[in-house]
Amino acid sequence: MAKSHHIVDIEAVHCPISEFDIPGGYTLSAYKWTEQSDLASRIKHATIVLTTTIRIPAAVLSPEVTPNLRLIVIMASGTDCVDKEAAKARGITVCNCPGTNIDSVSEHAIGLYFAARRRLVGLHNTTVSVPEDITQDTEWKMHGGLNRMVRTADGEAPLTCEDETVGIIGYGSLGKRIHTLATSLGMDVRVAERKGEAPRPGRVSFEETLKSSTVVILCLPRTPQTTDLISTAELHLMSRQALLIHVGRGGIVDEQALLEALKGGVISGAAMDVYAIEPAGRGTTPLLGPDAAGLNLVMTPHLAWYSKKTLRNLEAATKTTVESWSGGNIINQVV
Repeated sequence: MAKSHHIVDIEAVHCPISEFDIPGGYTLSAYKWTEQSDLASRIKHATIVLTTTIRIPAAVLSPEVTPNLRLIVIMASGTDCVDKEAAKARGITVCNCPGTNIDSVSEHAIGLYFAARRRLVGLHNTTVSVPEDITQDTEWKMHGGLNRMVRTADGEAPLTCEDETVGIIGYGSLGKRIHTLATSLGMDVRVAERKGEAPRPGRVSFEETLKSSTVVILCLPRTPQTTDLISTAELHLMSRQALLIHVGRGGIVDEQALLEALKGGVISGAAMDVYAIEPAGRGTTPLLGPDAAGLNLVMTPHLAWYSKKTLRNLEAATKTTVESWSGGNIINQVV
């Protein structure tokens, strides 16, 4: 008779999961969120763990802590939350759910572009702000115009889509979808080669992409090779008109270097959906500190992926991945 499984969902705040059809049956424990201090006790008896962004480090992948663990399913495309070397050493299968959020994240990236280029958040706040002093009025009323707020770092008027050159760094399914959307808006698109490699046909060197693009969109995974890929030197290669849009994974951008570049007018703005430490809060990123006030910086809380379509895709992919593994057919395996 097949052995029953114990499934633990350590990050159920994001996505519902379907009932599984597993030989021998299963039990399920679901937690909306799991702090690292609670992780070991919650997954101690698990044979299958479901996560999205919560880290599963080597310490909890030891046989002493999780003696029964056999499968980890990451309900996302990115896999950096799991210590894959430790899982491999234990023979624990790790799978992800690739391609489930492509439409949502690509559309969010374009939305971030418009928010940063047109400075929509700052314009809204300034337009609706009415001073308590009745002798004063809105800035718009007092000054007659606010076009200074949307100028680029070199003092020029903002570009339109047909004037933009978009450099895409990371050309998987997400990068290709962003390419399609950007092209449909009339943007000139170029695809970056990996840093340090000669460009293949149809690609532009990493450095030339940074130099020639007015919009740089990051949509690549975090690996040892991409950690702090964009730091001080890279930002200084970019045009003063340039925007940096980040919908990849946290840790690819050196956040302190980005703050300094924005303060110094090295680039015109940035829009971030992901951060080195998440959830972001007091003390986790300089982008939330007092020095960031008033900068052309749009920040969203790692929700580019969130849409009805993504939730349907994730629910279906998780169900299929777990059931296939239980039947001896591993899909979407990363370890």
